[in-house]
Parts: sequence; C-alpha cells; structure tokens
Amino acid sequence: MAKEFHRADRVADAMRRELARLIQHEVRDPRVGMVNVNDVEVSRDLATAKVFVTLVGEDDRSKIDISMEALNKAAGFLRSQLAKEIQMRSIPRLHFRYDETSVRGQHLSALIEKAVKSDKSKSEDGDQDVDQDSDD
Repeated sequence: MAKEFHRADRVADAMRRELARLIQHEVRDPRVGMVNVNDVEVSRDLATAKVFVTLVGEDDRSKIDISMEALNKAAGFLRSQLAKEIQMRSIPRLHFRYDETSVRGQHLSALIEKAVKSDKSKSEDGDQDVDQDSDD
C-alpha cells in the first residue's frame, strides 16, 4: 500500500523548494551567506513552519547565530514572497532553525575514518611482527 501524503507534507515540500530559491535570489542581507534548506516541518494546522537550514562553509558559532538572526528577521519578507508563489489561503509563519545534523555527520565520519586508519596501522604493525618472527 502506498504511503499517504498529508497536506502538511505537500505544503512543506513546496515551501522547501521555493524557500531555497527565494533565499538564494531574493535575500540581499550580507549576513546571510550560502544557505541550504534541509527540511521544512509544517504544523498540522498549517499555522507555523520550522525551516531547518545549514550554512555552507561556516563553522564559527557566532557567525551562524548572526546569520540565523538575519534569516529570522527576513521571515516576514520571505513569507510574503511565498504567498505570491504558492497558492494558499494563508502561508505559515516561518521559524528558522540551524540544523546541526550534517555537521555532526561529518564529525562522526571523520572519527570513523580516524579509527579505521588506526586499526589498519595496528594490523600492519602486527603483520610485520609476525613476518619477522617467521624469519628467525
């Protein structure tokens, strides 16, 4: 049986696509750099939407906070632009949130790579010890 798609899910998907375009082309605030819109969660009553974003190439927490503040101040403008693009009676209020999942994922990947390299070097050292013992 196919998965049911609720109206909130369809609205969220449309908003995600349109917000990605609007932020890139319409937001002129220099505090907002390169932004990826990862996800949008719309409440069941379609009154509010949480917009989860990441900032490309940004690690400094203070700059992230400044960018998020700028995005939240631009929320009204973005909402009015969404109203022009998406045909709905009322557009949800936007609340931007910084999404740390990709940053955490990159950190975990780096830790895994480090552990794998460490295990490889230990196993290679162990193989060399075995080879030296067999020569005796």
